Amino acid sequence: NLHMVVFSPKTLAFLRALKHHNEREWFKARKNEYEEHVRNPLLLLLEQLAKDFQRFAPDLVASPRVSLFRIYRDIRFSADKSPLKTQIGAYFPNQILMKKGAGLYLEIGPDGVWSGGGLYRSTTSQLQFIRDHIACNHRKFKNIVESTQFKKTVGSLHGKKNSRIPRGFHNDHPAAPYLKFRQFLAGCAHPAEFAHTPQFYKSTITSFQAVTPLVRFLNESLLTHESDSLQETPRSLE
Repeated sequence: NLHMVVFSPKTLAFLRALKHHNEREWFKARKNEYEEHVRNPLLLLLEQLAKDFQRFAPDLVASPRVSLFRIYRDIRFSADKSPLKTQIGAYFPNQILMKKGAGLYLEIGPDGVWSGGGLYRSTTSQLQFIRDHIACNHRKFKNIVESTQFKKTVGSLHGKKNSRIPRGFHNDHPAAPYLKFRQFLAGCAHPAEFAHTPQFYKSTITSFQAVTPLVRFLNESLLTHESDSLQETPRSLE
């Protein structure tokens, strides 16, 4: 159902008001509104995505228990003490690696909509596995991130990177520009209002389909070393 509309202007109105009144008491008093206009539509969306993933990303998980981010922020190590997140997000990880691998990601908030994915945070050894995998399979990797569908849908690969080629790789390696990356991200941004248009779901699926080969490539190297990479814990996506 590619023209499914689950969110409404009330979804954004609630998130905007929350940004304005970021307090537990305010939120508690309006929990019903949150359930009706924010959480329930998001659950509906996950249900539909779980069906559509069977077609192009059967290795990824779309389930409320795994995919939904908590609305309450973890403020223990943060200078910003506001208790609640003002955007809603869902993460769709590999069913074996879970949050320790690459996945798809969707965010909706007052500042806009983003859909895409990749790998946001990795351990040192995971990054080494991925770079080795890119170095050994550079044609395959380039075919993914330089394909017409990828470029047309999500533009180019982005994320934090080193200024120079990591040790152990030659400067003139065919994949040199990609070996500098520490994060591997790609996606589509839209204005917040896009969330309640009939194009929203189709656009989300299109960007997910474009980024899935990248996610799968990154996870291939981590699944090969699965027992090692699951020992070392990256700080999970919060």
